[in-house]
Amino acid sequence: MAHLPALPGFPLYDERGGMAAIRDAVARDVAILAASGVDAVLFCNENDRPYSTTAGPEVTSAMAAVVTEAARELTIPFGVDVLWDPQAAIAIAHATGARFVREVFTGVYASELGLWDTDPNGALKFRRAIGASEVKLFFNITAEFAAPLDTRSVGQVAHSAVFSSLADGILVSGSATGVAADPEKVREAKNAVPDVAVLANTGVTAASVGSVLSIADGVIVGSSLKKDGNTWNEVDADRVAEFVEAATASGHWRPGA
Repeated sequence: MAHLPALPGFPLYDERGGMAAIRDAVARDVAILAASGVDAVLFCNENDRPYSTTAGPEVTSAMAAVVTEAARELTIPFGVDVLWDPQAAIAIAHATGARFVREVFTGVYASELGLWDTDPNGALKFRRAIGASEVKLFFNITAEFAAPLDTRSVGQVAHSAVFSSLADGILVSGSATGVAADPEKVREAKNAVPDVAVLANTGVTAASVGSVLSIADGVIVGSSLKKDGNTWNEVDADRVAEFVEAATASGHWRPGA
């Protein structure tokens, strides 16, 4: 994860540092990640709190500018996540050359955002309409900071997301950023869609990555790579190296494979 500091218009935006401070922070984190051997970098406006299900023009324009600049130095794939607006993420991904997006595309949830509804049909039609069919869609089927109103099992939801909503990949999360996904739910999702990539989306650490990769096809990791393991801190090169070493030692992954 390459977490962007709060963007213009949000309560935590650093007006004094401005866009330059955002670009510098992201560039620093991306340089460490790109040199570590990870497979990809995922850009996310993680600190645009309180979260919203719609991203305004101030978000899409600022994020596109930051991702475009940071991606110039990348030789590995990168993705985009806009909290929590699938169409905005797809648009930025298409404009910047990103290979994938991570979003909550399906389901209805109770959350701090109120009643959180989704529209996978609209998102996929939008992807087709702007000519972005090359952008892969990773469906987070267990949204953080929210409780699903769906009573189906994780396996049933994963199967339905692939069968009826055309997910390119399935992500299983914990209850919040930095909270580990339940390994049994990851296993259940993988068993339900064995021919589709299933990733653990939150809470993976150097200590747990080996066991997680014995079940999942991959992981998305952010908080445990930060200084002191704090989501809002900068990426820590030593923590990244420790994580990559642990993942490699597990025998389930190797850099550049």
